Amino acid sequence: MPRSSRAAAKKPRLRALPGRSTPAPSSEPDDEALLAYARDVLEVEARAVLGATAGLGQPFVRAARLVRACAGQVIVTGMGKAGHIGQKLSATLASTGIRSVFLHPAEAVHGDLGRVARGDVILAMSNSGATEELLRLLPAFKRMATPVIALTGDTNSALAKGADVVLDIGRIEEACPMGMVPTASTAALHALGDALVMAVMRSRTFGTDEYALLHPGGKLGRSVQRVFELMRTGDTNPLVRDTATLTEVVGVMTKTPGRPGAACVVDRKGRLVGIFTDGDLRRRVEQGKTDFTVSVREVMGKNPRCVTPETLVMAATAQMRELKVDQLPVVDAEGRAVGLLDVQDLLAAKFV
Repeated sequence: MPRSSRAAAKKPRLRALPGRSTPAPSSEPDDEALLAYARDVLEVEARAVLGATAGLGQPFVRAARLVRACAGQVIVTGMGKAGHIGQKLSATLASTGIRSVFLHPAEAVHGDLGRVARGDVILAMSNSGATEELLRLLPAFKRMATPVIALTGDTNSALAKGADVVLDIGRIEEACPMGMVPTASTAALHALGDALVMAVMRSRTFGTDEYALLHPGGKLGRSVQRVFELMRTGDTNPLVRDTATLTEVVGVMTKTPGRPGAACVVDRKGRLVGIFTDGDLRRRVEQGKTDFTVSVREVMGKNPRCVTPETLVMAATAQMRELKVDQLPVVDAEGRAVGLLDVQDLLAAKFV
């Protein structure tokens, strides 16, 4: 076989990570080479994240206490890939109840420094610690008396020397054939930032109610939503006295805004004693029981299952599925009927 044909038939492999001897590819690699290199990248990034634990110590504790005690905003800043990680970190801070904004270093020197005020805390992210745009901000931060927490891979860098607290991710080899593209270093910055936020969150009073307030939309919001946010109340809550006739009950169900498929039956103190539903009415008519002068007390469902306003909507939805019902009465601590949870409202809110 001619030399040129043998060269074309030979499939090249990807260049290995630092420390490996595999040569760089000169043409498209085969499937196995691609998969092998992908595994290498993940392993390098995983080692970088785990390696960041070696730098944890009192500086991390000081940083966490600064963020926790911040009276203003946590200002996150960084350039390039570190800046993108910083934007995510700022969003995570905000989602856990810590006021935060991202400050672009290049824009900051042209007026956006006005976003920074005394009482703020700065989180500056740079693997090299030599990012020029960040270094130009340090004197201004010092004049504003805003403490700077540096997340960096070089504790001897200009950024580290100008910071009040340094969080070290360590010297990291990038998961890149050239050893240049920020990959493993940004993974470590990302993980260390998350560790800082979660440590602060763990030390504060921040529960599901606060989380729900900040996450009203999507699956996250629905997972912590409470019944009182969806239940029908006031004029839309169909209530009838236990002395009412069936005619009166049907009238209430028909005239109540939203046409609920049930009415909650209460005693003279407003306490829930039963429920009457469209299904109950339909079954009576099918059985030829068309006397609408009968008292609802005689035909209502007694001791109905109910929920409280503080019940998670997801739990209430699961209960409705289990009972195979379309409505659940909502009662307060004294047993008073304060609302009705209707399947139509769950459908609108995408719980079912």
